[in-house]
Amino acid sequence: MKPDPRPLALRFQRTVADAVLSLVNGFFDRYTGGRRRPAFFDVAATVPPLKALTDRWRDIQAEVDALLADGAQFPRYHELDPHIARISQNDDPSKSWRVFLLYAMGEIPEDARRRAPRTLGLLEGLPGLYQAFFSVLAPGTSVPAHEGPYRGYLRYHLGLRVPKDNPPFIRVLDRNHVWKEGEDVLFDDSWDHEVVNSSKERRVVLIVDVLRPLPAFPAAVNRWFVRRVIHPLYARQLIRNLR
Repeated sequence: MKPDPRPLALRFQRTVADAVLSLVNGFFDRYTGGRRRPAFFDVAATVPPLKALTDRWRDIQAEVDALLADGAQFPRYHELDPHIARISQNDDPSKSWRVFLLYAMGEIPEDARRRAPRTLGLLEGLPGLYQAFFSVLAPGTSVPAHEGPYRGYLRYHLGLRVPKDNPPFIRVLDRNHVWKEGEDVLFDDSWDHEVVNSSKERRVVLIVDVLRPLPAFPAAVNRWFVRRVIHPLYARQLIRNLR
């Protein structure tokens, strides 16, 4: 097992956070099917507004291409969120998972406002928007198996730059999804999943998290928990770490 690279204080914080999230996730399980909840979802049937992103994928692709060409800051993911160092940190700097943060629970980085206005314009119209970022996985880089900590959202991927030879894929439970440019996928990030890019090119996708569709009462609990707990403890940390 790979050693945990986080400082002891961060590990303690994560332990406390995981205990709280376990209680909240258990509450959501009453409405999602628990261990029988789906891993993948139909985008159009589950969160139809996401299709507006898919339809404009070439505009989004052009914007991220410009960011990469212009040398915009794409920090390694664990530099923004130290709690994920186990799956993001790599001794080889050429094998990195880098991100360009666009939105985090109402927080919008100034760099995103200035350099990704078209993508932001599409995102800001989405109901239930939780988080969004461009995700860049270097050639020969994989993200080891893990489970997202919170069941209050679903994760959307839109392929923007995907190698055609030996294309990368994401495994969620026992199913692999191979990305293709201009194609989307929606899945439950809290299930066990991993990413493999064995190609000789980088993989670029837009990742968008949206609040999970739920009945009225758990949906209200979800919105309250994100606004009162996750936003001050997590979203603000991401913005601080960008500076």
